[in-house]
Amino acid sequence: MDGKAAILHGGFPDPVFNAQSVFRNVMEAMAEPGTIRTIAESAEAPGPVGPAMSAALLTLLDNDTPCWLTQSLSDTVLASWISFHTGATVTDEKALAAFAVIEKGAAVPSFELFATGSQDYPDRSTTLIIELASLDAGDRLTLSGPGIDGSRDVMLTGLPPHFLARWAGNRASFPRGIDIIFTCRNAILCLPRSTTVMTKEG
Repeated sequence: MDGKAAILHGGFPDPVFNAQSVFRNVMEAMAEPGTIRTIAESAEAPGPVGPAMSAALLTLLDNDTPCWLTQSLSDTVLASWISFHTGATVTDEKALAAFAVIEKGAAVPSFELFATGSQDYPDRSTTLIIELASLDAGDRLTLSGPGIDGSRDVMLTGLPPHFLARWAGNRASFPRGIDIIFTCRNAILCLPRSTTVMTKEG
């Protein structure tokens, strides 16, 4: 598929209905951190972006939500695909991005480089959309906090180096901070800033 065809291809078959369904899944995943939601809606951004991340981009981005892409994604036609299908602009400034898109295996910048909101407007922060190798295998972590009855164990493969320490710093700045949507193939798992993450051993 050439560049122009890749840009035009891969949108939702039924944009309004599909976006509503995906948005519901994202909100439910944010409300219940650590639960895996399957995205049934068909979407296909230019590679290496997977179907769940594609669906999230189509649903969450619009002309009021600038996004940041990793350098390797910026070198693809993804920015043009995003612009065509959502109207969103791509920014080089991490602190100006409403969303940051990070493909599987890419380096994740320091959370502090993104917008973390303010005490008065904590919602003015960046949400990271990160593709992982797996949402049901790998490092076992224990989550606790709002939306979790006691604790919830998750297993994730492909977390960035020193993730626990980085997330602890993010959690300490609550209500400021970033939120994360992890994707893998056609599934998502969300980690809002209010969630505490520890190793299984504590």
